[in-house]
Amino acid sequence: MTLDPVNAFVERAPDAPIGSGSLTGITIGVKANIAVAGLHWTAGMALFRDRIASEDAEVVARLRAAGASITGILNMEEAALGAKTDNPWFGATHNPHRMGHTPGGSSGGSGAAVAAKLCDAALGTDTMGSIRIPAAYCGVYGFKPAPGSVSQTGLELAEPGFDAIGPLARSLELLEQVARVISDFGDAPAAPGCATFADLGGVACESSVISGFETARSAIGDVAHVALPHPLSRVRFAGFIKTVRFMAEHFAEADPALLSDHLRRLIAYGPRRAEADWAEDQRVLAETADAVRAIVADHGTLVLPTAPQTAFTHSATAPANQADFTCLANVAGLPALALPAGFSADGLPVGVQLIGAPGSEDALFARARALDAALAAYRPPTLAKEPVP
Repeated sequence: MTLDPVNAFVERAPDAPIGSGSLTGITIGVKANIAVAGLHWTAGMALFRDRIASEDAEVVARLRAAGASITGILNMEEAALGAKTDNPWFGATHNPHRMGHTPGGSSGGSGAAVAAKLCDAALGTDTMGSIRIPAAYCGVYGFKPAPGSVSQTGLELAEPGFDAIGPLARSLELLEQVARVISDFGDAPAAPGCATFADLGGVACESSVISGFETARSAIGDVAHVALPHPLSRVRFAGFIKTVRFMAEHFAEADPALLSDHLRRLIAYGPRRAEADWAEDQRVLAETADAVRAIVADHGTLVLPTAPQTAFTHSATAPANQADFTCLANVAGLPALALPAGFSADGLPVGVQLIGAPGSEDALFARARALDAALAAYRPPTLAKEPVP
């Protein structure tokens, strides 16, 4: 059995017959909120600790039909709500580039397993950036499909309107192979050009993130400046409220002892939100969705940093702005792809993302391939330990 020094897997799958197809010989780990027949389907929660999936999620069934080998279940944030993958029931997952650091959330086990070469690819889920942020922190590739192009059957939902199952991989080629198996790809042409926000929308970013983004922008060439009607922090907060309102209702009858104190505190924001404030949140989300869709319709692609920071220690407080950039693709229902863009001075990965139009997935991956060739930024980790003071 392959060693797992980063605690990415929480359960290994027994050997199973492998079919023949485009993914024959490819090993794939599956996030714990996606059903794999015969294995625990916990969503990282004590509430579902004893639940065994009776059948595969549709995306898992598609992978098996294409010849992939499902190798096991991957650690995640409890209920897919969080920034670190420091799970109170299944332990912390570490970043293969720096032990003691987060791989990101909520698909941290997926990002860490791929980066550490514990599997060839992994499935994660993305509610407000939960595939792309681990991809950035772990220095790999991640794709969030448009919600309508990938099945939610067999997914323990975090927020139905935002959630999308997608792959992570160490190469853009394999990422696309897996994405084509589990989700629908459109070949509609995308508008020429690319856009971004002036001054990165006012989001405070680490210098290494800005450097990686500027390198990517230079590689792209002409990039137009656009703006949104609301600050990115306000959009992200409105998305958070929408998510925890759903969770508060979804887990209303759950035994509180089976939810961590941290999860209960987060969920409590939903019911406490005044109706007038929730109405304003909905307006912010609707106006932002319209604006982002208009940007990609006019410019083809929106390029942004993936996360404003590199991976931080598990002992640190998660930065509030972690999902300021990634939330936009979920709010607008658009496909988005994260890829490596370099490293900080102390060796932690940074990433950029491309957001495109639904139905133009071919074009989105084509643009990603051109950018990836220019950046050539993927580098495997060395499982470095946290520096000793």
